[in-house]
Amino acid sequence: MRPGPLFLLLTLCLPAVTQAEESPPLPLAEATSAQTQIDELEQRLALSEEQREALATELQTSSNERDTVQLQRLRQENQRLKLQLKKAIASAPQPLISEQQMWFATGAGAGLLGVIIGALLRRGRRSRSEWLN
Repeated sequence: MRPGPLFLLLTLCLPAVTQAEESPPLPLAEATSAQTQIDELEQRLALSEEQREALATELQTSSNERDTVQLQRLRQENQRLKLQLKKAIASAPQPLISEQQMWFATGAGAGLLGVIIGALLRRGRRSRSEWLN
């Protein structure tokens, strides 16, 4: 026999086997003890939930306090750093010339250098003035 039909047969019979194995109903004495056990577990669950809520509230308040302390410390450090920055800016020497003046001087130097190089290159030869004709 091939494994395919055997597997199909087992698959079809499986729900019938599981339905046949259901447990019989509990007797009345066991049902009442089970009910008392359920009630006891529900009470313990309610108590655990209350304790969990109390702990969550306590953790939240402690983390809020910790956050406010850290926030105050960071604000103080920020003020201290701003003061240090102002002192450093005040004590820094002022530049002799501004950035705009620096660019002007650079351009003037480049123009002067071009004139000097042009004069040196032209010095070796004399040209006639052909423009005057």
